[in-house]
Amino acid sequence: MKEKSVFLEKEGHTPKNRVLDFLIIAQEFDYSLKDIAKYSGISYPCMKQLKKELIKGKWITLTRKVGKAQMYKLNLKSKKVQKFIDFYWSVVNEEVDKRLNIKEKDISEHLKSPSSTSLPISVKHI
Repeated sequence: MKEKSVFLEKEGHTPKNRVLDFLIIAQEFDYSLKDIAKYSGISYPCMKQLKKELIKGKWITLTRKVGKAQMYKLNLKSKKVQKFIDFYWSVVNEEVDKRLNIKEKDISEHLKSPSSTSLPISVKHI
């Protein structure tokens, strides 16, 4: 069973959101269009069309060529992409906090307490 992304549940399962969701989670590596489509859960023809928009908007960048395959990665140098990543994690963190009934007051009190053990306060820190 494939796990559902909290971000996609909140912001919609559009092809672009699916691709960006995958690329944010797996940003350490570069991927071929075929792999991006496969792991994002969209069709390869849809990915080929979306590639044009993502390159034009500087969301992704070509990193290298392996044989005939072109490898792409999230463009982490783009301020727009950096802001989107921040937005992505804020949506995820807000939903996780809501599901776990964590309130900001509880977190700040926990952080002030010297005897408390260190706990991750967001999904990004896990």
